[in-house]
Amino acid sequence: MSGPVRELARTLLSFALTRTRLAATELEEQAVRLVEILIWLTAALFFLGVALVFAAVLVVLVFWDSNRLLAAGLLAALFVSIGTGAALIARVRLRERPKLLAATLAEFERDRDALG
Repeated sequence: MSGPVRELARTLLSFALTRTRLAATELEEQAVRLVEILIWLTAALFFLGVALVFAAVLVVLVFWDSNRLLAAGLLAALFVSIGTGAALIARVRLRERPKLLAATLAEFERDRDALG
């Protein structure tokens, strides 16, 4: 290979290597972020679930003699409302997350614009 062709090939290989490293870094960051979110979500759901069960039992016991069915029904409606709200918030958060490999794709776009 002649000098300029070799330099061009070396430059293109360097671009590809840099972009591949960037993509790998982004994938690792997304995986770590997802695992962390899942761990915290699991812990939160577990402890909130335990707290809700104890609170519901307490309310039903307080109203045992007078309106235990009303108390149980209102608690069930409250739990359904909270669950629906949580599901809607989770859907919004999933839509707001950054696009996978966004920085890598932006770098490829800049490279393409710079080359031609």
